[in-house]
Amino acid sequence: MEDYILNEHHKEEFPPAHTAEHLLNQTMIQLFGCERSFNAHIERKKSKMSFHLDHKPSRQEEKEIERRMNALIEEDLPVTFEFVTRDELPEGVSADRLPDDASETIRLVRIGDYDVCPCIGKHVRSTSQIGRFEMLGTNWDEHERSFRVRFKIV
Repeated sequence: MEDYILNEHHKEEFPPAHTAEHLLNQTMIQLFGCERSFNAHIERKKSKMSFHLDHKPSRQEEKEIERRMNALIEEDLPVTFEFVTRDELPEGVSADRLPDDASETIRLVRIGDYDVCPCIGKHVRSTSQIGRFEMLGTNWDEHERSFRVRFKIV
């Protein structure tokens, strides 16, 4: 395999929570038709991610987020990587959030057929290694139309 020169990465992720971040992004996209989170703070003890939504999710919708996340984890989806140039990004994968100085070669992280996203962080090898997704709480900001999910991986 070739050695690709990628951007320096100055963060030490907790791989289970970081992989769950990818799953939660795609779950929110599928359930609410939103973009990937606009603010994420992913840590070992607890994490939070914020999304712009068109409505405040109901209690049932919140439960569905948690149910779907744990079903995906149990599916034991493989987490794989591939390297592409900016011109080869698959349909639906945006380079908008890459840093200005991002390399021409981009590492894509795929979680089964569920999610694909440019990322240079650390991940588990398959979703069953994540553990259990536990929603700790949510906040809705009516003015910003933003929904924050607080969670931990157990």
